[in-house]
Amino acid sequence: MESGAARARRRFTQTPAKVSVRWNLRPLTYAIFEAWFKHEAKEGAEWFDIELLGGIGMATHQARFTKAYQAKLVRKNQWEVTGELEIRNRPTLTQGALGILLDSELEDLQQSADNFDILINQHLPTENW
Repeated sequence: MESGAARARRRFTQTPAKVSVRWNLRPLTYAIFEAWFKHEAKEGAEWFDIELLGGIGMATHQARFTKAYQAKLVRKNQWEVTGELEIRNRPTLTQGALGILLDSELEDLQQSADNFDILINQHLPTENW
């Protein structure tokens, strides 16, 4: 019999995450979405690129639907479409960026970023950009 802390081993290097999504669509846009879901997304089986808001801001994610979406008419000219997406390769900070953030005072880092923004956008000549 062994004693001590349990040993844990990572089974996967990329674990898909699930996120809930909701869109408010006008009738024509909803018709386009229905056709796209059927023909391009293959009823949700195909992976596709989508811009989603995450911890690092807006970023392109690879996603697919985990099940059929739900749609309901919420106003005369507006459909609410909800669903669940499986996300792979969720964009995150690099290990180096994480190290900098963990080793720094966040207020000092934010002030440096603000000063850099002012330097670039207000003081440097724009004709070289």
